[in-house]
Amino acid sequence: MVQSCSFKNEIDSDYYCQKLKVSCTQSNKIVYFETTKGDFEVKLFGKDNPVTVSNFLENINKNIYVKQKFYKIINYPQIRFIHGGVNQENKLYVERNQNLNKKSPFIPLEIKFKGEIKPRYNYQIKNPNETENLVYTFESGSIAMVKSGENKSSSTEFFFVTSNIPELDGRYSIFGKIINGLDVLKKINKEDYIEAVQISN
Repeated sequence: MVQSCSFKNEIDSDYYCQKLKVSCTQSNKIVYFETTKGDFEVKLFGKDNPVTVSNFLENINKNIYVKQKFYKIINYPQIRFIHGGVNQENKLYVERNQNLNKKSPFIPLEIKFKGEIKPRYNYQIKNPNETENLVYTFESGSIAMVKSGENKSSSTEFFFVTSNIPELDGRYSIFGKIINGLDVLKKINKEDYIEAVQISN
């Protein structure tokens, strides 16, 4: 069953891109993570998550992820969460944020439903039945932005997962997925860090 379009989505991606002062990307992109454990390749879903991807690409262009640690690793029996980026609780965060010229450390939560033209902003799924109509759900290698409050995402922090997590679907902005080098991600530990992130031409 396709999600109905009864949800009013008055604000579009262009509004948020202008507000965040980023160039709005409307196409999928490939980026390469170079880490102390090896390299992996990520496809970014710019077509369906333009605001989140555009913000992430700006961060890459500003080199804010260079030499940044994977600051939190959460291990469960069947899944791992690997957190990276500029942690807002880190004392260097304020300095990094100023260098980015960001007005806010937050960006809107952005999720996309099948059958809808625009993503939904600042909207978190509360009815589990709605997850059936999501374009993207948490799979092995998915990357999403860390949450900052109920309906907002961090502008700098992200995390990877190593398996499906349907319990989190519709609650985070999933904006990409590892398409090569998933084995590298699974080896990353807390002492590891990002050496660089490169955008493919």
